[in-house]
Amino acid sequence: MHQYDLYGIGAALLDTEIEVSDGDLQSLGVDKGVMTLVDEPRQAQLVSDLRDHLVTAKRACGGSGANTVITASYLGLRTFYSCKVADDDNGDFYRADLSRAGVSYPGALEQADAGITGKCLVLVTPDAERSMNTFLGISGQLSVAELDREALRASRWAYIEGYLVSSDTGREAAITLREEAEAAGVKTALSLSDPAMVQLFHKGLGEMIGNGVDLLFCNRDEALGYTRTDSIEAAATALMQRCRSFAITLGGDGALVWDGEQQHRVTAPKVHAIDTNGAGDTFAGAFLYGLNRGMGFAEAGRLACRAAARVVSQYGPRLRAGQYGDLQQEPALAEGNGGAAN
Repeated sequence: MHQYDLYGIGAALLDTEIEVSDGDLQSLGVDKGVMTLVDEPRQAQLVSDLRDHLVTAKRACGGSGANTVITASYLGLRTFYSCKVADDDNGDFYRADLSRAGVSYPGALEQADAGITGKCLVLVTPDAERSMNTFLGISGQLSVAELDREALRASRWAYIEGYLVSSDTGREAAITLREEAEAAGVKTALSLSDPAMVQLFHKGLGEMIGNGVDLLFCNRDEALGYTRTDSIEAAATALMQRCRSFAITLGGDGALVWDGEQQHRVTAPKVHAIDTNGAGDTFAGAFLYGLNRGMGFAEAGRLACRAAARVVSQYGPRLRAGQYGDLQQEPALAEGNGGAAN
């Protein structure tokens, strides 16, 4: 009997979302649509330059892996999350948010080290695109010390956030987690996380994937960038050699999923997208929930597309607690070129 359905590892970041224009991004020198690692002075300068926008700012417990694990937890999975926070107010807020979501975490997280909990400034433009400027803070020191081997061995799935590739110690922790999961018979899943990570850390992501994870999550741009191909069809063929199954999100066009034998195209509900932050993370959490509950890839993909479409239709990286139950009950929404995971 497994104690946990899903064990995740990733950065712990406090998200602050601010609505901006494309002109704001240009004047601030912010690259649109990707995650950029910045130091604390640069992040503080951005916040200062955007002080007139702060009336629209929203704060949330975030980090890609955390969004995925929290989504899975609210849907009903038993979850565990390894991360690193500092002994500060944001660290307290983060632990409380995990607890509210029913996510277990290592006891060592209660005895946090001095430092600064990671922060992510998410700039959302009118086209719903999110541009992230991330100061990792103490998350940049996440290492194998944050792993809980007992919880890992007691889990069905292990989920690895691809952003960990940007840190030497984080990448080592991700590789160690995958290797120990494989040795314990725990299924492995990994998200490529961001086109910039694929471009800048291609080799490191390959090391994290190793001989192939059981399930790879990515969006269209990440799939093309990682496989260095120019079509989804070619990317899918290439990915079949590097993982045992995959889910490629295609925004308003839904998703392409492969269960190891058959590909399935899943369409997305038609919605008005206003904020794509967290869409891919939500997709992954809902998809893993579906697989854990015995769904096939096509059915899990439809649930995941519904979840992603709902999250992009409102501000914030995740749904509100009361919205998750509705996803499992609601009929398929009108399908078409709406918003899903990017």
